[in-house]
Amino acid sequence: MEKQKYYQPELETMPREEMAKLQNERFMKQLHRVYEKVPYYRAKMAEKGVTPDDIKSIEDIRKLPFLSKADLREAYPCGMLAVPLSECVRIQSTSGTTGKRVVAFYTQHDVDLWESCCARAITAAGGTKEDVLQVCYGYGLFTGGMGVHGGSHKVGCLTLPMSSGNTERQIQFMMDLRSTILCCTPSYAAYLGEALKEAGYKPEDNHLKAGIFGAEPWTEEMRRDIQRSLGIKAYDIYGLTETSGPGVAFECCEQHGMHINEDHFYPEIIDPDTGEVLPEGEQGELVFTALDKEAFPLIRYRTRDICVLSRDKCSCGRTLIKMSKPRGRTDDMLIIRGVNVFPSQIETVLMEQGYSSNYLITIDRVNNTDTFDIDVEMLPDQFSDTVRAITAKEKALTDALRTTLGITAKVHLVPPKSIQRSEGKAKRLIDKRKLI
Repeated sequence: MEKQKYYQPELETMPREEMAKLQNERFMKQLHRVYEKVPYYRAKMAEKGVTPDDIKSIEDIRKLPFLSKADLREAYPCGMLAVPLSECVRIQSTSGTTGKRVVAFYTQHDVDLWESCCARAITAAGGTKEDVLQVCYGYGLFTGGMGVHGGSHKVGCLTLPMSSGNTERQIQFMMDLRSTILCCTPSYAAYLGEALKEAGYKPEDNHLKAGIFGAEPWTEEMRRDIQRSLGIKAYDIYGLTETSGPGVAFECCEQHGMHINEDHFYPEIIDPDTGEVLPEGEQGELVFTALDKEAFPLIRYRTRDICVLSRDKCSCGRTLIKMSKPRGRTDDMLIIRGVNVFPSQIETVLMEQGYSSNYLITIDRVNNTDTFDIDVEMLPDQFSDTVRAITAKEKALTDALRTTLGITAKVHLVPPKSIQRSEGKAKRLIDKRKLI
């Protein structure tokens, strides 16, 4: 096999004993700093009856309390900051369920750390300073575009900051500037493959060699379709705003699990019901501790993603532990076209707009693109409206949902009592996508 290249070889191929020592040093320093600088977390530790003096090494991490998204909302906006606001240079954000978003802060050190993680992912996909990297993830508060953009600069690629949408322009730049690496959601990559074909291009007509795709679940079948339609090798990437963004973990040439950048993010797998730490190889909820972030250093953050960790030797030469593709979630969050959507967000909008709480979400994947439909029951007085009036209400509700969710749903107002009732927990969702 051709020798694999690394962005930071001394860290990506570090012997296990040395990595464990590095993790322990960074963790102990971080724990004492967070305890001193973050009153919210100090109170969480007090509730659990633990202080830093009770923690002798990273092996004792299981004694510490977990953090959840609910904690981040409660501490919004600045309650989890471990540095003065004046030392922060950026925020990124993810959507919230009740109007309160998770806001993550970054010092310049944190930005550099994040971009280096993305640079590792790009290098693992074969990226060098000779490449042209086209970023079709969204920019702005969403972490996708900014993270990969910065990683591309670190590698030295010519970076095309296209952002999302405007497929005609995407194709024009891709062909004219000879893009070699594509970064976007897998569903948009599949759509680009179809658009290129419709424009008369064959896979061999483009100059792409690799794609780095994340922000939404995708299957091996979808990977094969993308690789065939674009003539590339497709790599997975994982991350979440709370820990920095994309680049927390990435695929190598094996395309079988993602290497976690564990010198920066310490992973655990727990039983989602009991919180008990599970041994390597068992499926459970992924938990991360940020070992050297400055502004927003979360300790034992519950991601809600279900996966498996493995230290099996990898042919790429990296010694970083691997995580499987997430196999589901422990909460009700949906990922639709790369956007996090909670049913509770939808319910809040419906109630604010004067509708009942009887609704049904239907998600499917057609031609590798997510479809998003919502049936909403009208109240009796609403059902008496004219067809024109109902159409106008559907449009108004679509606009209100798009404002809250950041994504467009197809709204169908249906007659009263037409959605089936349940004697138990209400069934609000039908997800027809085969994502596992």
